[in-house]
Amino acid sequence: MRKLTKSSDQKMIAGVCGGIAEYFGIEVTWVRLIWAVISLFAGSGIILYILAAIIMPKEEGWE
Repeated sequence: MRKLTKSSDQKMIAGVCGGIAEYFGIEVTWVRLIWAVISLFAGSGIILYILAAIIMPKEEGWE
């Protein structure tokens, strides 16, 4: 069973977008682009990113 975790390989800030991309099997650039658009137009993307960074567990073996 796959588990949604923060990525240690595709990490820019906290690894949230990389973890989402790995979970769904898509390119991390698309996730980051969508997240940026949501943040710019809806304004709630930044708050959601911070919440996801706090809630999502780290990938095993991540220091």
